[in-house]
Amino acid sequence: MTRKLEGKVALVSGSGRGIGREIALKLASEGARLVINDLDAEPAEHTVADILAAGGQAVACIGSVTEADFGDRFVKTALDNFGGIDIIVNNAGYTWDNVIQKMTDAQWEDILAVHLTAPFRILRAASDFIRDAAKREAEAGTPVFRKVVNISSTSGVYGNAGQANYATAKAGINGLTRAMAKEWGRYKVNVNSVAFGLIMTRLTQSLTSGNASVDIGGRTIAVGVQPERLKAAEATIPLGRGGTPEEAAGAVYMFCIPESNYVSGQVLVCGGGRP
Repeated sequence: MTRKLEGKVALVSGSGRGIGREIALKLASEGARLVINDLDAEPAEHTVADILAAGGQAVACIGSVTEADFGDRFVKTALDNFGGIDIIVNNAGYTWDNVIQKMTDAQWEDILAVHLTAPFRILRAASDFIRDAAKREAEAGTPVFRKVVNISSTSGVYGNAGQANYATAKAGINGLTRAMAKEWGRYKVNVNSVAFGLIMTRLTQSLTSGNASVDIGGRTIAVGVQPERLKAAEATIPLGRGGTPEEAAGAVYMFCIPESNYVSGQVLVCGGGRP
């Protein structure tokens, strides 16, 4: 049986760990060649090694997506190693929560930078290749559909207390999605968002399971959810539990396959039925 993404080239930001890693592994299992990214070399290289061990193809592009030149480096890595771009998944990110009266300018600006400005720069960096490739393919009578999947959140759809920065950024990525669906439709690029609800990763683990943190730009930022809030959140989910990273990856995968060639500008909520 032919794999649905055979020979495609996919860029997945933040794919050394968690949901991003599972997205990369899923796309690779269907034949895509991957450009893996993480802030740190070790997890990125681990994901690359796992893909290679399974018979796939992958390379790493290490660094923060918020660096001014990252988008250009990310795109160049794909073109230099695989000669093209077919799928872009803007996944990298983290949370840095606080109520608005206690939220600093750094909290606001850093979260918008990683969740909104970075995807914008990556798409801008890919625009020349996408435009030129679409023109060549149209002239040759061999059109190719390409895919952009931006990762959003139910916080960006419905809002969430204590996440003014994150909710704003994720609402913004939905706006960027709809704008780019209209702008790049003529190039046969489907642009969609997946808005995750409660997905069980290190960012959403119970604080009783250990004091997890992430190191971002020299700042140590605590991650996790208070146990009572986690329990309350799960109680509102019709399926009765948080989702797994593999299930989250499946929602992204649906937007990457040929069956979604006539779906664009949409925001899919992957939240177990939670309104």
